[in-house]
Amino acid sequence: MARRRDNDKRRRILDAAVRVFAKKGYFGAKVAEIARRAGVADGTIYLYFHNKEDILVSLFNEVMAEHIDGGRREVAELKGAPERLRAVASRHLRLFGGNRDLAIVFQVELRHSTRFLERFTGSWLQDYFALVNEIIEKGQMEGSLRAELPRKVATKAFFGALDEMVTSWILSHREYDLAQLAGPVVELFLDGAGARGITEPRAALAAVSSGRGGR
Repeated sequence: MARRRDNDKRRRILDAAVRVFAKKGYFGAKVAEIARRAGVADGTIYLYFHNKEDILVSLFNEVMAEHIDGGRREVAELKGAPERLRAVASRHLRLFGGNRDLAIVFQVELRHSTRFLERFTGSWLQDYFALVNEIIEKGQMEGSLRAELPRKVATKAFFGALDEMVTSWILSHREYDLAQLAGPVVELFLDGAGARGITEPRAALAAVSSGRGGR
């Protein structure tokens, strides 16, 4: 029971930190503000975290560890790369689309510090890339994805598309179901943007150069 109370209090602190970081920014946020919003004494924060940076690091690590672990369990129940990629995309967009403050912290605050960005690029982001890379590799082996597709490029392109959808949602200040974009993103990834019947990029370039492509 005591452990459960400790876990609940720690979770309250992290939830409060998300709201404070989203509103004030990491550098403008104060530990005292986080404590006040969490409903705990200032000193209580230091029973669970070393400092403000430790709060942010713990937040990133725990949210993404849970997200990636859940993603692995979910895709293990699915067959075929297309369905697995749709599951990952949907899960990604639901995670951030369901909590705007969390999305702001991840999309904005993380990028304010090169040190933070380098640190997380080498940790949970690599785990995320590994999950997507495994899905793509299996798809190539199964024949649902092109064998010559460079997995490293494809993995980063897939993540980058989802990442941009979240950033655009934040900046738009409009309310819409972010998870609904998972399908279009995956379809674009799987099918590409080329019109049916155009097999060579030169075909489009030739049309433009001959004046048939318009502006």
